Parts: sequence; structure tokens; C-alpha cells
Amino acid sequence: MPDMPAKLSSVLLSVKDIAASIRLDKWVAGAIKERSRSQLRVLIETGFVAVDGDTVIDPAFKLRAGQKVEVSFPEPKKAEPEAQNIKLNIVFEDEHLIVVNKPAGMVVHPAPGNADKTLVNALLAHCGDTLKGIGGELRPGIVHRIDKDTSGLLVAAKDEATLAKLAEQFAAHTIERTYEAFVWGRPTPKEGTIEGNIGRSPRNRKKMAIVSRGGKHAETYYSTIKTFGEVATHLKCKLSTGRTHQIRVHLSSRGHPIIGDPLYGGSNRRALKHLPDESAQYIKGFPRQALHAASLGFRHPKTEKDMSFSCPLPPEMQTLLQVLESG
Repeated sequence: MPDMPAKLSSVLLSVKDIAASIRLDKWVAGAIKERSRSQLRVLIETGFVAVDGDTVIDPAFKLRAGQKVEVSFPEPKKAEPEAQNIKLNIVFEDEHLIVVNKPAGMVVHPAPGNADKTLVNALLAHCGDTLKGIGGELRPGIVHRIDKDTSGLLVAAKDEATLAKLAEQFAAHTIERTYEAFVWGRPTPKEGTIEGNIGRSPRNRKKMAIVSRGGKHAETYYSTIKTFGEVATHLKCKLSTGRTHQIRVHLSSRGHPIIGDPLYGGSNRRALKHLPDESAQYIKGFPRQALHAASLGFRHPKTEKDMSFSCPLPPEMQTLLQVLESG
């Protein structure tokens, strides 16, 4: 067995009620539901699992009834991203998860070009010792992401079991997510469903696009909240799937890009001519895509209670609404 960390917890299990031999990783995953099968497999392969006192590193090892399995859990390592004291708008928090209202301009996860000052950096500082360890590290479990310049609600898990169960809900499309957007023009019909596989654009690798081959199925339902003549429309969008840039790509494909979106055509000179100069200048200079994750609903992985959260439009989008109403 490899050198063990100073702090280590373990659990001793008895193999009972199996009629035939069974793979070690499969049996352990069924016995320890608080951890993901992939994490338990890593523990086996790195020498933290013993059968009848002997270390076993083969996940396919066959177990028999009557054997004893000991699984050891090393103390989670500190996550590589640095904890940074960044103010968060917390909507809900308990020992298992946290829901935040992310501001526009904040990246969710560190990446090349955005190594710090992200939501993960902020969550590491805020949650601290309440993080139970995910994938062997003390870090928040990011279940879903929203674009840097999109504001709104996002849920993160504090432990492995919560992350796994929230991920299952996202995969099953039982998470309820609605967005509010301001788009150019007036979509016809006033409400409907946009479908189309989304993949990397063959013409511009920085963009996503509806593609005829490959890509992933994507479905967006939209409904009209208010129209502003032929200039713009305030929409509510509901996601059945969650693909990168999904709402932005789907609305742009219908000829109604989101106001302020520099990547998918967020400016419309013809429409701006119908507005007073002051209003036109404000909208022309709108600093980001006018898209906001307004509501989020899911079943709490621990209590199994239905949770529902909402947050109002941020100040700059409220001002945009007032400008369009006055125009």
C-alpha cells in the first residue's frame, strides 16, 4: 500500500447476499452511494482499498460472499485555484449547496486568460471549511455554467453526493431554468420552440452554431413578455437542454440576436434609427449581451424538497427596459 496521508478515515464493509462473484468497483459503488463510481475507482487504482487485509488495485477484481472490504479516504487536498475574498450575492446556502446570483463580467471557472477573480475563487473563500471535498479536492462542485457576460442564478455543490445528484437532474432535464433576454426585432410567432443541433462553428472557432452534422441536440422555448414596436422584444426563454451559448445561437439563427451580444450580432443600425438619439446611444453602448438567468428550480439532493429561486433584472438591464419603453 502507498504512503498514506497523515489524516485518513476508512470504512469496513462485509460482502453479503451475492449469488456470484462481482467486480470490486461495481460492488463498492453500490455500497458507498455518497461517492461517485469514478472517484471510488481512483481510490482502488491508487491503493486505498483492501480485500481481506490485502491491497487490491484492480477495479475488475472479483469479490465473493463473506469477504471484507476496507475503503480508506485520504483527506481532500486544497484546490489549486486560490481562494479570493470577492463579494457574492448569495440567494440560498446550506451545508450541501449554495445558490448565487452571478454578476455579468465574472467568469465561473478559472481558465487560460481568466486565472483568478472567478466565481470558483470567490466560493473557495466564502465556503471554506464547509466544503466536504469533491474529486479529492476541497472545491465547489460546478454543476452548470453561465457565460461570463450573462448574469443570474447558478447552483454549486459542496460535496460529492450533492454534485452527483444535481448532475443527474441536469442530465435528465428536470432542472427548471428560465432566462430573460432583450432581442432585436419582433419574433414571429410570439412564442415557440427553437430546435437545432449546436456545435463549434466551422467558419469561426470562437463561435457556436446550428450545425447540420454532429453537434448536440438543443431545444429552447421562448415567449414574449413585451414588444417595443419593431425595434426590440423582451423575451422569456426556457431551456430543455443546456448547450454552450444555446440561447444566443438559437435566437440569432432566427434573425433576433440579443442586444449587446458582440459575438452573434448584437447591434442593429436600422432599428436604432427608430429611436431618439439618447436612447440609441445607450443601447448601442450596452456593455454586454442582455441575457439574465432569472429563475432556477431543482429538487434538493438531501432533503428532496422542491427548491425554486428567482432574481430580478440587474440595474443595467432595468435601465435598458426603461430606455426601450421610453423610445
